[in-house]
Amino acid sequence: MRRTICVVFILGVCFAAPVYAHHVKQSASATMPVTTLSAQARALYEKGMQDYENLYLERCNDDWRAAVKEDPNLAVAWAWIAFNSSDPKEVSAAREKAKSLAKKATPGEQLMVAWIVKVQEGDFIGGISAMNDMLEMYPKDKHLLYLAGNWVMESEGSEQAGRMMQRALAIDKNFPAALNDLAYVDARNRKFVEAFAAMDRYVALLPKEPNPQDSYGELLRMAGNFEGSLQHYRAALKIDPDFVTSQLGLGDTYALMGNQEQARVEYDKAIRFAHNEADRLSYTMQKAMTWVRDGKFAEADKLFLEVAETGHAKEQDLQEAQAYLHLAEYQTEDSAALKYLQSAEEALGHRRTISASDKDEELSRILRNRTVRAAHAGDAALADKSLKKLEEMATSSRDRVIQSCYNGASGTLLMDQKKFDEAIAHLEEDENNPVTMELLVQAYYQTNQSDKLAEAETRLRGTNVPTMEQALVVPAARLRRPEI
Repeated sequence: MRRTICVVFILGVCFAAPVYAHHVKQSASATMPVTTLSAQARALYEKGMQDYENLYLERCNDDWRAAVKEDPNLAVAWAWIAFNSSDPKEVSAAREKAKSLAKKATPGEQLMVAWIVKVQEGDFIGGISAMNDMLEMYPKDKHLLYLAGNWVMESEGSEQAGRMMQRALAIDKNFPAALNDLAYVDARNRKFVEAFAAMDRYVALLPKEPNPQDSYGELLRMAGNFEGSLQHYRAALKIDPDFVTSQLGLGDTYALMGNQEQARVEYDKAIRFAHNEADRLSYTMQKAMTWVRDGKFAEADKLFLEVAETGHAKEQDLQEAQAYLHLAEYQTEDSAALKYLQSAEEALGHRRTISASDKDEELSRILRNRTVRAAHAGDAALADKSLKKLEEMATSSRDRVIQSCYNGASGTLLMDQKKFDEAIAHLEEDENNPVTMELLVQAYYQTNQSDKLAEAETRLRGTNVPTMEQALVVPAARLRRPEI
């Protein structure tokens, strides 16, 4: 497993220049110090970092919460609570606490806090600058390289993330966390031989930890080896029955295999043992997608609406918005889809606890879907208004999600207008989305680009990720040649 970070997506172009460009003075220390007079607080903070690297994503939160109880002035622990917590109120409060305490910390810690805080507040350039300066200050700190590279990878910046993991491994060739992420980089590039070689090393280094088995299961699933995936997820749960992401992995794998009934059984177990409310709602949405895959849309509607209502009641506004967005994605009637998209946007405004980055990213997804649905419904005014808003957001932000949504929406409308060359330029900036892949296949056909067409179609049919877009597009594409 790798952590999926909702709050920090960045555009790969930010790294076109050398990472170390600010000429910050390198620290005499090889690793970044932690400012605290409490040995217990330091030990808890460091245990949290170890748990984070091993993907115990709720346990590390507990470690950092315990650390700030021991030392309420430990700024970096507050920053990582803000980074990793799924409770929007806690995230907001911890971020403000980290900001207020940063001035008491060392320059390196100040940069770490600035990196996290600025990104969550929507200042991606400032956040990236702080991250780069932190790495320049401590270029031999393998843990910082991992944290930064892991964050970069969530932006789909696999090439840059791979280089950062290689640098971490140059410091310590047996650094497990870096091996894990390097395997994901290779898998995303469909270099599965290299990915599984890294996984073998990862498993050998941590034979008693569940995450190596969990990661192996996910990468095998990406490669289409579902039975192998199930075996590794079960191995992870044998090591630690409370490693709930592996239970979720079983559900996701059965869903992709087409066994929706068994997927729901596995999802129910994950929902029952979820470590926090946000995860519980997210797992329930995965279960709801099985009804979409089964073509039983009334059942899917019922469950997504339950998630939206629960999310609203428990102040999980982001999950409420996501549930409404998913409802919109598979509706056959544009009017129904547009209604749910409006509800999704309204959910983002219920409270002020959602971080600016989370809110903007989710809004961009809503606007993308609204642009396409409005155009399909013949409401040119609404489609144009939505696309212009997306363009404004993309122009003012380097956020990868926003950029992808804008390019996906623009490319879709250009395809409708049969402006295929112009469409391709936009769609290729969103090429990991199965809906976009299908459009690219059509666009390459229309422009007589047979090599690219074959590559796009292979990638489309080989996409094994448990998302709504995959559910709506890939199974049908495997049964027929895409309509061209």
